[in-house]
Amino acid sequence: MSTDIANTLKLQHQYSDLGPVFGTPTPPTPLEKPRTIHVNPSVIALLGLPPVSVGDTAWAELTSGAKLFPGSVPFAMKYTGHQFGSYNPDLGDGRALLLGEVEHQGQRWDLHLKGAGQTPYSRFGDGRAVLRSTIREYLAGEALTALGIRSTRALSIVASSEPVAREKMEAGAALIRVAESHIRFGHFEYLFYTRQLEAQHKLVEHVCAQFLPEVSGHPVQEQAEALLRFTVRRSAELVAGWQSVGFAHGVLNTDNMSIIGDTFDFGPYGFLDDYEPGFICNHSDHTGRYAFDAQPGVVLWNLNALAHAFSSLLDTETLKDCLGQYQPLLVDCFAERMRRKLGLALEDDGDQQLCADLLQILESGQVDFTLFFRTLSHYCGERPAASLHALVAPAQHQALDTWLSRYDQRLQKEQRSATERSHDMLRTNPKFVLRNYLAQQVIEAAEAEDYGPLETLFTLLQSPFDEHTSHEEWAAPPPESGKHLPISCSS
Repeated sequence: MSTDIANTLKLQHQYSDLGPVFGTPTPPTPLEKPRTIHVNPSVIALLGLPPVSVGDTAWAELTSGAKLFPGSVPFAMKYTGHQFGSYNPDLGDGRALLLGEVEHQGQRWDLHLKGAGQTPYSRFGDGRAVLRSTIREYLAGEALTALGIRSTRALSIVASSEPVAREKMEAGAALIRVAESHIRFGHFEYLFYTRQLEAQHKLVEHVCAQFLPEVSGHPVQEQAEALLRFTVRRSAELVAGWQSVGFAHGVLNTDNMSIIGDTFDFGPYGFLDDYEPGFICNHSDHTGRYAFDAQPGVVLWNLNALAHAFSSLLDTETLKDCLGQYQPLLVDCFAERMRRKLGLALEDDGDQQLCADLLQILESGQVDFTLFFRTLSHYCGERPAASLHALVAPAQHQALDTWLSRYDQRLQKEQRSATERSHDMLRTNPKFVLRNYLAQQVIEAAEAEDYGPLETLFTLLQSPFDEHTSHEEWAAPPPESGKHLPISCSS
């Protein structure tokens, strides 16, 4: 394996080469007795690497920090950010290291080792990740990617015998996160608030060279405006995607926001079970700042914080104009996603109200969000709509029937058959999502060294629209005890 990677992997260091102001070269602290428990073949292929087996000891060493990839120069990135609305200057990669960048088929990918041990930015932390949080991040990246939502992903999971103290003693673990960029809103805030403006210009130029080559080489102010508009658009598309699949991030601090609009830094996230707009997945979020229905607003708040960091480059009117794109983009993206969930190929003036009224029924009836839309994908105008009635409390049946009559009338405006509509809806509304109770079952099995459930859920999440008829239990709604599981930020 080491020889194969040496011949295949050509690491670059374009970010760390920007200079010492951007972070600190830091060697990883190896985990004790690392062993690979799962490998992600699609991400391996994404990087152009040869296939990897779970039992490959060299791979476990490379992906846990015991050995370095050829040419790697591990680098802890420095950034700051707003956490729960308050600026914190003392942030950075506290338990992760940028190993370098890989180019394959015209795309460049960062390799970022999480659980690498202490760095200059660890503050009082031990720099470790635990198996629980590592599995959650690994699965979430695959789940969102398969749902068509931008996300970071990971190469594999490494477990170890090293104990790590959190709320209780847990097993240490590591993964290598893969993303086109690990640059956060907080990187720009750091350079702005410390008045390192030449470095900020350099960072703008660096990001534009990779993602906006059409403005690369233009005056830095033009590049900054193009970058801010790009980030506003990507962020609006991202949150529209989250809201359409019922995903709550849980910790939308500015240091957890990707400049390219990836879902980033998974912590106490959760997919909705019952449709509950005020769902809070982070048990540390006592005010609901990061509740599910608050996400569109808080992302705009974060974009305002980013725009303030760009105020050294752009005037107030330009900043306002850039930010003004957000709401119409968000509304349009969300409306388009919801039309697809409802099987509406054409746009009609009443669609937003039709969708809003359905969501009100789902909320009032405490209806399972994923299961309802999947069941609606099979609906053909039958009365009584028994399969849908079975999901809704009897008190809401009349409201649902009234809505279905409106839906029937709306479908008459479509120009395709019910079979075509159903087919498209079944490729839009997943059968399988990463419910917290399923993740917890997988984690508990893995902690007992049973990795079969991890493999099963991983496979289902990579193809969530397929029927997988032999795994119906993984598509079931949770028992009451499986709802509102307390999820913390601790990793």
